[in-house]
Amino acid sequence: MMKYHLLTIAALVIFIKITAQEVDNSLLRDKIKKLELAHAHAIFKSDAVALDSLMDDSITVNHPTNRIVNEKRELINLIKEGVIHYTSFERFPEKFLFFKDMVVVMGHEIVTPAKGAPNAGKTLQRRYTDIWLNRKGQWRLTVRHANNVCSNIDGN
Repeated sequence: MMKYHLLTIAALVIFIKITAQEVDNSLLRDKIKKLELAHAHAIFKSDAVALDSLMDDSITVNHPTNRIVNEKRELINLIKEGVIHYTSFERFPEKFLFFKDMVVVMGHEIVTPAKGAPNAGKTLQRRYTDIWLNRKGQWRLTVRHANNVCSNIDGN
């Protein structure tokens, strides 16, 4: 009988721990999703102040223009130069992976670059991966990879 009670208590403790982690992840997921959408909105609006607060100073982006952008200042300059500018920008976070002080977000975007930007006027489908790190209590976008989805040549 004692073994039964110990097994029941152990199962209950494990269940409570798993449930607590799911609640914690749910709250963190909501927070990171808000940051993801705020980042997309800031890019769409060319809001350098908002981008400055959302991105780590050493952000590295594998950009869909086939270049690696190594820091926030360079990324903001590309926005100011019109290389990164959109007439529409929608982001759809799909998968959240949780690690100690890090959240990885994978999803897709539908964007239309504005006049003067590469692929201006075309509606582009993208896949992306964003990595958010908790630095000194603040979540910052630190790594991003976005690529345009190519259509199959043979239509399949």
